Amino acid sequence: MALDTTDTLDDDPLDETKAAEAKVGGIAADRLRSLIERIERLEEERKALGSDIKDIYSEAKSAGFDVKVLRQIIRIRKQEPAEVEEQESLLDVYRRALGM
Repeated sequence: MALDTTDTLDDDPLDETKAAEAKVGGIAADRLRSLIERIERLEEERKALGSDIKDIYSEAKSAGFDVKVLRQIIRIRKQEPAEVEEQESLLDVYRRALGM
């Protein structure tokens, strides 16, 4: 009598299905799904923050502030002090060269 090896405990079709779902084409599907969902949540947060910033600029404009200047100040504040000083020096040189 021959031993039938197809009915062993290691050949559980459910385990094979789970393994196939977990790794499709060598990709861990659960990990991929998790990463994508995290990115999507952050994109939504970024969208909400952008809307909040836009509202603040509208508030500033209605209070009489020049939004273009506010944006410029924010851009300058992000820069290193030495970089700001260098740009201001060059701007001054260019203005004098143009007689401004």
